Amino acid sequence: MLMQRYFLEVAYKGTNYSGFQVQLNANSIQSEVEKALAIIFRQQINLTGSSRTDAGVHALQNFFHFDTEINITEKNLYNLNSILPGDIVAKAFHKVDSTSHSRFDAISREYKYFLYNEKNPFLQETAYYFPYKLNPEKLQEAAKLLTQYTDFTSFSKRNTQVKSFTCNIYCSEWLCETDHTIYNVIANRFLRGMVRGFVGTMLKVATGSITIEQLKHIIENRDCTRADFSVPSKGLFLVKVNYGENVLQQNKHT
Repeated sequence: MLMQRYFLEVAYKGTNYSGFQVQLNANSIQSEVEKALAIIFRQQINLTGSSRTDAGVHALQNFFHFDTEINITEKNLYNLNSILPGDIVAKAFHKVDSTSHSRFDAISREYKYFLYNEKNPFLQETAYYFPYKLNPEKLQEAAKLLTQYTDFTSFSKRNTQVKSFTCNIYCSEWLCETDHTIYNVIANRFLRGMVRGFVGTMLKVATGSITIEQLKHIIENRDCTRADFSVPSKGLFLVKVNYGENVLQQNKHT
């Protein structure tokens, strides 16, 4: 049989994991999914991931791709979910073209960061408790300022292997819901720690610790030691990975 490439769509709560990608001596989303696939198909399935979320980060949508001669059916999806831990769900197998790549074919990714300001035990693992008064106008002003730049060296953690710090931000805004204040950002790519750096630094603007002018200087000076990466990972969600129209157009098993 010919090899067929599939995208595997997943969602997960990242609380108990060291991150998305396989790591030595650490539990990851990828390692759990690969173990479950090996049980179902009785062979090693090597996965390539779309977006490498950090330890504790959650995802409403993320993807792997892999090649196999096995004809995957809806029953395989059911069996996979019966083996996976309760905090990981396989949403769909997408049959794709042999040249499709879950990471490099993504045209944008969307993240949301969730805050709450009244103590709530039901939110403590999936949002950041921040019981301080925020200036909503300053939050929005800071968020819009970020769209005016493309070099985000200041918002990339050190020890990264990327050669370029250029990102195109398509959306940067704060949303208010009943229980949450949410930062929503869409870009063609993200650097290591970038969203958390955005949020932590914008919160300093909204609480009066720094001004908008100081935020401009942080961005333009390209010095990550001046950005604030201290907000916890538990409030961060990868919401969506966007692909071109033709990537996921083939058959899907859900």
